[in-house]
Amino acid sequence: MANYDLTSRIAPHLDRHLVFPLLEFLQELQLYADDEILKAKIELLSQTNMVDYAMDIHKTLYHTEEVPQEMIDRRIEVVARLKSLEESAAPLISFLQNATLVQELRPDKQYNIQMLNDRFQIGVDQIEALYQYAKFQFECGNYSGAADYLYQYRALCTNSDRSLSALWGKLAAEILMQNWDIALEELNRLKEIIDSKNFSSPLNQLQNRIWLMHWSLFIFFNHENGRNGIIDLFFQDRYLNAIQTNAHHLLRYVATAVIVNKRRRNMLKELIKVIQQEQHYYRDPITEFLECLYVNYDFESAQKKLRECEQVILNDPFLGKRVEGGNFTTVPLRDEFLENARLFIFETYCRIHRCIDISMLAEKLNMSYDEAELWIMNLVRNSKLEAKIDSALGTVIMGTSHLNVYEQIIENMKNLNMRTYVLAKNILEPTQAARDLAFTERDNLSEVLLQDDEDDIEVWERSCRFLSRSRNLQPQHIWNHHELSGLIMLDLL
Repeated sequence: MANYDLTSRIAPHLDRHLVFPLLEFLQELQLYADDEILKAKIELLSQTNMVDYAMDIHKTLYHTEEVPQEMIDRRIEVVARLKSLEESAAPLISFLQNATLVQELRPDKQYNIQMLNDRFQIGVDQIEALYQYAKFQFECGNYSGAADYLYQYRALCTNSDRSLSALWGKLAAEILMQNWDIALEELNRLKEIIDSKNFSSPLNQLQNRIWLMHWSLFIFFNHENGRNGIIDLFFQDRYLNAIQTNAHHLLRYVATAVIVNKRRRNMLKELIKVIQQEQHYYRDPITEFLECLYVNYDFESAQKKLRECEQVILNDPFLGKRVEGGNFTTVPLRDEFLENARLFIFETYCRIHRCIDISMLAEKLNMSYDEAELWIMNLVRNSKLEAKIDSALGTVIMGTSHLNVYEQIIENMKNLNMRTYVLAKNILEPTQAARDLAFTERDNLSEVLLQDDEDDIEVWERSCRFLSRSRNLQPQHIWNHHELSGLIMLDLL
């Protein structure tokens, strides 16, 4: 099932260090030849400072104890650079390691910078050295140290672009250390910045959203509440548009999350709509299973796709997580997926049939007759379906139930409130920011004009510019200082 492996499509959107867990998974499953995986690892390591690891892989790959001279020279260079950065950042690191001194820091970054410079002779150069040292530690594979230093750097950094870069590094380090709770916090913090920051171009903001969604896969498929999190994030209009623009393969993961999450079945209709729209750009057994079942109502094809879905999940680094239990290994998400997929088939089949043969249903569900009968019995009992099992005839007789018009209206309007709120928020945010800026400028001008300073040409010009924006008045329409004051005071009212 290497045909459905998404590593080559996901890796370009990840940090190099985040690709290593994917390669380890593929190597364990032996989807590719060991030599190919090892060569890919060496290629990744060539752009990092993990020289010792690269040497070990080289020895394994070529079955030798010798390593190329360039690797030896690279190691000497890395050690020298590490010592140099450590010396440059030493004053600030020493300060940060003193808990008593750290308590003197305040939320005001400008105050902190001034205080560090005045009392400890720690300036901007040392703060920048801390960033470079943290980044170098990350490239060396010391993710714990890098996370700590990047956190401290962000508390002192006043450059928004540099702070954003440090947050990306902090998120990567927490993911690699598998600190899923902290990683989720950093992910949410990063999302807020990406959604609110003024990027140089919309394309840059789109790329950041795509990166965020790819990095989030590590968290959402390991965190206890991740399946809700991925649905909440990926179904937001901005992020769904990003998927449809340049990340169609992420539909596999959002489709899986919807299938295994019984509480989010209400998102199924929107998901199928997106799958239909993007079917010419991306499709795999998981998306095709939903298409066969809910678009084509082709139960035979859905059954075949379900078998392929199992293999796709087992061979996917995010979906096929193994759990060791005694003498056996399980894949929890695979079991949940198959259970819920069979439920989808059963429910859809029951909608268009009143009397169902259990043996035929067992075949469609890829189960034995006894397993299918027991499964249907438990399903009817637990889900309170209006159905009866006739063991003598081997059939399931479905009852009829119809939603009345009021229930249909309530069902269709469940998400209307939230979607309206999100839409209104997206419209009002830029407008409110512009109004706040205008109010601040107006208040400042009114205070100055009340002082009756007619000779202040600069104030006159600022006032004219303000009124030209707020009331569409040109400077030639404003005759004197008192009229200008009156217009601004009227605007205040």
